[in-house]
Amino acid sequence: MKPLDGLRVLDLTRVLAGPFCTALLADLGAEVIKLEPPAGDDYRHIGPFVQGESALFTLVNRGKQSIVLDLKSPADQALARDIALQCDVVVENFRPGVAARLGLGAETLRAAKPGLIYASISGFGQSGPAAHLPAYDLVAQAMSGLMAATGEEGGAPLKVGESYGDLMAGLYASWAILAALHQRDRTGEGATIDVAMFDALFSLLPTSHALHFYAGKAPARTGNRHPLSTPFGCFTCADGQAVIAVLGDGQWQRLCALIGVTPAPHLATDEARTAHEPEVRAMIESWTGPRSTAEVVAALAAAGIPTAEVQTLAQAAESPHAQARGLVSDLPHPVLGNAKIIGQPVRFNGEKPISPTSAPQLGADRAAILHRLGLTDHD
Repeated sequence: MKPLDGLRVLDLTRVLAGPFCTALLADLGAEVIKLEPPAGDDYRHIGPFVQGESALFTLVNRGKQSIVLDLKSPADQALARDIALQCDVVVENFRPGVAARLGLGAETLRAAKPGLIYASISGFGQSGPAAHLPAYDLVAQAMSGLMAATGEEGGAPLKVGESYGDLMAGLYASWAILAALHQRDRTGEGATIDVAMFDALFSLLPTSHALHFYAGKAPARTGNRHPLSTPFGCFTCADGQAVIAVLGDGQWQRLCALIGVTPAPHLATDEARTAHEPEVRAMIESWTGPRSTAEVVAALAAAGIPTAEVQTLAQAAESPHAQARGLVSDLPHPVLGNAKIIGQPVRFNGEKPISPTSAPQLGADRAAILHRLGLTDHD
């Protein structure tokens, strides 16, 4: 048994935020019916491709079944509503108002089935002056304050290297769906959930919030060091850089002992060390500079100081720890044979649930879906 066995989800989403949300639910055992237009999810047409299959689509649509419906057709709209009303959860990421025009909005479906959980994921939410605007991850990063706080000291704003607006909105949506299901179990009432990429990213900036709302300071870009704690960043070694993360007096004392310096009274607190960051950096790099990254990391780890080499994705994936944790799985795929998938990372009672199959072929499961739901084909 998986945590969400018996849960049925209608996935009306495309690209990344919504599919990421429903893939997490599929990993935990939910039955996910992915409704696609005749041309398929946009991500089916975005590379890189292997044997004609999109890697991005494969990664975030594992464990789902695909049915093709043309929602411009009244008959297919009716069939989509029939499917939705046999589900526990509906997830959509149309522009606000589009689902309602198709007869698949929260108000319509929940009037027919009050216990339905209906989650909408969008760039800016279902209300507010920006709700109607189109949004990609880059737009949400720019507007949320995340880009303004990211980048080299004195440099320009910088986006983070992943589509975090999409991913965090999808993650929050999955979390909210599970909370709504718990509420439904107690009350019988469903819920209408509104998740915005902008809101999600804005909520994930506690350091910036601390500076702006409490310290009265504008968050500043500080590159690879922490804006509030020191030493907490990347330090130059003979052959690269090592990450050193010191938080608290005990770690600071151990670091000073390791590098052979006497803790100075004017550097006794984290706040004082941050105010004198260039001095602290010079002190540390006089020790790390002549040594290799491996030597530095080994010595710091032996002293109980959090540290690491900066690894590539390949190094991270191939590391003994990642392999022991089972971070990469091979799932059956109808074209590729086996496809590498990075599923949800949480372990339940020592086991990591993951979908049993990879992404579906476009429309391949129509007959099975309709038969399982006891629906006639409206064609």
